[in-house]
Amino acid sequence: MSRSRVWLRRTRKISLWTLAVVIVLGLVGAGTLVWSIRRALPQLDGTIALPGLSADVRVQRDAQGIPQIYATTTADLYRAQGYVHAQDRFWEMDFRRHVTGGRLAELFGESQLETDAYLRTMGWRRVAEQEWDLISADSRANLTAYAEGVNAYLAGHSAGQISLEYTLLNLQNSGYEIEQWDPIDSLAWLKAMAWDLRGNMETEIRRAALLAEGLSVEQIEQLYPAYPYDRNVPIVSGGETTGTPPAQPAVKPTSAQGDLLRELADGLDRMPQLMGDGGPGIGSNSWVISGDLTATGKPILANDPHLSPSQPGIWYQIGLHCACDAQSQDVAGFSFSGVPGVVIGHNARIAWGFTNLDPDVTDLYYEKVTGDQYEVNGQLKPLTTQQEVLKIAGGGQKTITVRSTGHGPLLSDASDDLKKLSKDGYAVALRWTALDPGRTADALFALNKAGNWTEFRAAAALFEVPAQNMVYADVDGNIGYQSPGRIPVRGKGDGRWPAPGWDSAYDWTGYLPFAELPTVLNPKQGYVATANQAVIGPQYEHFLTSDWSYGYRSQRINDMIQATAKAGKITLDDVQKMQFDNRNGFAPTLVPWLARTAPDAAKQAVRLLDGWDYQQPEDSAAAAYYNAVWRNLLRLVFDELGYGEDGYPADGGDRWFEVVRHLLDQPDAAWWDVKSTAEHETREQILAQAQADAVAELTKDQDKDPKKWRWGAMHTLTATHATFGTSGIGPIEWLFNHEKTGVSGGDSIVNAAGWTAGEGYEVDAVPSMRMIVNMSNLDDSRWIQLTGNSGHAFATTYDDQYERWRTGQTLPFRFARASIDAATEHTLTLTPQDRPKG
Repeated sequence: MSRSRVWLRRTRKISLWTLAVVIVLGLVGAGTLVWSIRRALPQLDGTIALPGLSADVRVQRDAQGIPQIYATTTADLYRAQGYVHAQDRFWEMDFRRHVTGGRLAELFGESQLETDAYLRTMGWRRVAEQEWDLISADSRANLTAYAEGVNAYLAGHSAGQISLEYTLLNLQNSGYEIEQWDPIDSLAWLKAMAWDLRGNMETEIRRAALLAEGLSVEQIEQLYPAYPYDRNVPIVSGGETTGTPPAQPAVKPTSAQGDLLRELADGLDRMPQLMGDGGPGIGSNSWVISGDLTATGKPILANDPHLSPSQPGIWYQIGLHCACDAQSQDVAGFSFSGVPGVVIGHNARIAWGFTNLDPDVTDLYYEKVTGDQYEVNGQLKPLTTQQEVLKIAGGGQKTITVRSTGHGPLLSDASDDLKKLSKDGYAVALRWTALDPGRTADALFALNKAGNWTEFRAAAALFEVPAQNMVYADVDGNIGYQSPGRIPVRGKGDGRWPAPGWDSAYDWTGYLPFAELPTVLNPKQGYVATANQAVIGPQYEHFLTSDWSYGYRSQRINDMIQATAKAGKITLDDVQKMQFDNRNGFAPTLVPWLARTAPDAAKQAVRLLDGWDYQQPEDSAAAAYYNAVWRNLLRLVFDELGYGEDGYPADGGDRWFEVVRHLLDQPDAAWWDVKSTAEHETREQILAQAQADAVAELTKDQDKDPKKWRWGAMHTLTATHATFGTSGIGPIEWLFNHEKTGVSGGDSIVNAAGWTAGEGYEVDAVPSMRMIVNMSNLDDSRWIQLTGNSGHAFATTYDDQYERWRTGQTLPFRFARASIDAATEHTLTLTPQDRPKG
């Protein structure tokens, strides 16, 4: 769609909101709003002088606004990438660095002080500053060049010219001034990435809180069943049998400590979710198929990370081309605004993808604190203290004291409510791998340049946090898998429960050696599939975690690859269909029970499940009924856990598939009895009641005729702006958010449009992008992201990819110069500012 048509359509809508915008925002009229929007759109054609360049750099953009940057030195390449990122996404970059620095109150005022206190307590920015001296000189040079490019863009533009968000921010925070970009700002973003992919921290808190509330360890273990290795295969095999049983809690928390943990969990939930919430819905799919099984005769690699939906999307598509010097590279893929290089993608030799390994890299420690001392092995040690000054928009500040034990910062100091709950002398400290300085930045640059399996593994060895599953393919036909990451070795305990900080036997004793982490090259089966399932079987000699995703997505991927390969050679179209597969892996188990127990009120509805293929497209009536039943079933069975905003209700993901699977074979299990009623309910009664309640819900919300029910009418997605998208002011939210739409898929499905049963059907985790790389012809690869490449509301590329993403389509992932030239719609030349004349 042309810019003029999009502009006309949206300008008409703007006129409907003119009065509200004037009242709420203080703008003088729709003309001012239109002018404010237009002036923030970046220059895409022509010539711009850029300080520091040694030669011209060419930036070619296609119809989707995806830049391909051509430079003659590495420094010029990253300097240009910084400039281009700032052109399209600087508000996002600025917001991200305020999050990672614990400085949101500087933007939005006192309401963000608690969030800032949590972030300063953990000290993401402080750790990033320590990493500067650890990373290589080349990495520092690349980060510096990138920052220079960002700052060159800032120097030539006022705040309102940089992004519309600054015009709105000025109405509530007129004193805000944009700071120069610092290379540390890029390093700090890696901490946010690690936090949002942190693993089982919430699970650890929930176990302990439930124990404090009176559930037995046996009951809690029923809610966290063992991984089903007999049904859902791990990524790789190998290792030696140990048979180590799960550790028991070393400390039984009191009711007061349970309240402390619950408040801590709530506080962490209120932190900004830049990529995800660290919960079980945040995962990814990736797989790589050998040329022995493909129609091309060379590997095909696929990846789709599942993260929180946002507008703009998390990723920024880009190509970086520089066949120039000792660090020359030719790489394309998905980047993060604010970070130089490509995070996921391919170069001229190899391709790679990520999914979350999800090992246990966070431990909570109960600490016995007296004043400014804490106990270890019967001795008192002084707490480490540091003053942090939180500045507030419009003036004013608040000083907090960050206290730490040898394990890490006291999260129980992060809010006034937490401090009140920790009066009995107990505090909670966080031990987390990302709070130890590391060299993950080096890994990203090394990965971009790697040309073979050996160089890929060398780059992976530097990728310390977050720990990831990495899949690999190369143009020579090799495929592989490597699990990198800093994974702790514990003295006692296994990290499943908060540990006693006063007993040093529970301290970490080191990290697993990289050489002993699971890896495989060219497996006999001809493919590797990862989807957050168990990495390796229980025979593995080291402990990674017991809190895996339960393998429903991964097993479906395995099954699809095997079935497709049996029928013939696997094509790129086959892989694209696999990525958009909507099959519910637990429905075949539950549906027969529903057919046997349907009450009269659900007799017509349950017939929707006759012959259902268990797929969940948005127009499916069967999927609408099934998921409504599933949500109501969880509400009834696990009423002890609370519902809505109270307690820790069953979220509906694949852990609950396993829990309910076991309960279906236990008709006398206590969970079937609804505690809030005097009657003792049976399994059959609960299954019947869940169906009756689902029929009543869908009749009220959709239609009396079950055939007219639609999964997409309830399973909806609104890609929401990270800041102004939840302002509570309709016109502002309309400016930045994408409209609500129905979507296919579901939780723990390959097309992982996740939702949380305790909250509703609204989508809260998505395949944030989809990528398919054809190693026989890199220029014949495919990609898509959630919304669009631009961060500017009303740019034609702000949400132009959304409908393709929503319906399982992709775009050409161009790499060859000829095809890039043919698709180019805008060309911007960056020239040296100090080029000699004449």
